[in-house]
Amino acid sequence: MTLHKAMVLRPALVAMFAVTFVACAWSQDVLTYHNNNARTGLNSSETTLNLGNVNSSTFGKLFTVTVDGLVDGEPLYLSAVPTQGGTHNLLIVVTENDSVYAFDADTGSPIWHVSALKSGESPSDDRGCGQVSPQIGITSTPVISRPKGSNGVIYTVAMSKDSSGNYHQRLHALDATTGNELNGGPVDIVAKYPGTGDNSTGGYVIFDPAQYKERSGLLQIGNTIYLTWASHCDIRPYTGWAMGYNATTLAQTSVINVTPNGNEGAIWGAGAGLTADGVGNIFLLDANGVFDTTLNSSGFPINGDYGNAFIRLTTKGGLAVADYFEMYNGVQESDSDTDLGSSGAVLLPSMKDSSGNTWQLVAGGGKDSNLYLVNRNSMGKFNSKSNNIYQELSGALPGGMWSIPAFWNGRLYFGPVGQPLLEFQFKNAKLLTSPVAQTSNSFGYPGTTPSISSNKGANAIVWASENSNPAVLHAYNANTLVELYNTNQAANGRDHFGAGNKFIIPMIANGKVYVGTTTGVGVFGLLSGAGSASSGGTR
Repeated sequence: MTLHKAMVLRPALVAMFAVTFVACAWSQDVLTYHNNNARTGLNSSETTLNLGNVNSSTFGKLFTVTVDGLVDGEPLYLSAVPTQGGTHNLLIVVTENDSVYAFDADTGSPIWHVSALKSGESPSDDRGCGQVSPQIGITSTPVISRPKGSNGVIYTVAMSKDSSGNYHQRLHALDATTGNELNGGPVDIVAKYPGTGDNSTGGYVIFDPAQYKERSGLLQIGNTIYLTWASHCDIRPYTGWAMGYNATTLAQTSVINVTPNGNEGAIWGAGAGLTADGVGNIFLLDANGVFDTTLNSSGFPINGDYGNAFIRLTTKGGLAVADYFEMYNGVQESDSDTDLGSSGAVLLPSMKDSSGNTWQLVAGGGKDSNLYLVNRNSMGKFNSKSNNIYQELSGALPGGMWSIPAFWNGRLYFGPVGQPLLEFQFKNAKLLTSPVAQTSNSFGYPGTTPSISSNKGANAIVWASENSNPAVLHAYNANTLVELYNTNQAANGRDHFGAGNKFIIPMIANGKVYVGTTTGVGVFGLLSGAGSASSGGTR
């Protein structure tokens, strides 16, 4: 790994800083895709931005940071990190040129920059697929571990190509203070799983690093980092892989393939990270692939192929399918590339219905325009005649989902392709059948993945970006979806911040909004001289 250093810490300084900042609360950290393992997109501790000061007079672009490739992963945020030059709030940015950057999140000053490439390597070519082009490096959102007393370890997966034409996928663990490799990293991703599906030999399907990219955001549960793998434009051979790695040793601890005796069934979710419930369960939407419609006595596919399914994995004792839901027409939708896995799952808090019954739900929707609410404890499995699930709103998401919903205060926000951002509301643990609000503007491909900021429920704002040129950042009142601000409002292109990029998500932390582009990250906040006292009320 090549290290480009803006500053390097001596061991003694690292130790001193670690002791000094052991008691920090870091309440504003954004360490994972869409803020948390439920993937709600909510920052509920935003005390600076509010309904009264987010407008083009007082809010706008502060600066942009420039990097060496496309920013396809969501930028992340680490507060109060000690470095040789002082203590900084860090903006962590990854690129398709296999770079990881740390910038001062408040000024944009570079802190460190490292390359994930080994000597003689380059980022991968696009593998004949225009989905990530012209090169594939770091595509997914990293995850950062920051237990109490730590300055942070950044976990990321990088794809590369060596001088002999061999492709590599590697897991890295980087020190947040310096970018230096930790835990003996990086490690090459290798895997096999019992099966006779695509790229199998000797009774095992084999993971070929050339055939995959790590698109979904990384997930950390306890001391395990979970990875999943997407295809290149559905170019076979490929199957559906998920893997677990020990966060301390980077040793592989568990592997599952959800289409081991079939083909396809990759896990990409428009960049969404796997969803976890905190008690050992992972939820995901699998992409189009083989599903065995012949079931065993327990209602599971007889050959273990779960293409195009809503899946619950247990992590206890290793990764295994614990439950699932497959649409009654899932095979037909899979054959037409109408995959469920074009979006990601969002875990919802427990809700009570009118009878006082408590429900634990997970929401999602794919290309077929339907909104699915699934009971996490009994997902519905497969019935060839009908969908046996908690609630389904047919056609509620016209245009289909290539983006991820957000959740706040009993409301789900979906951004389908070519449609307005839609706000659905719960009543007695069921969604009302029509949106209660929608934006006045629509979002072209791939729709939009919203994020939400609030201050303990007050001054809630929905943030959404457009994949256009120039990109557009929007802010809306979270209750009404009435627009407060967008980056086209100020005169003379004051707030323009670069060309848009698909699947990118606004990240809000400590009074600022960070949005990735094809060349860097735009940073927004209160303009010089603008006060933060005006709250504009709590609605």
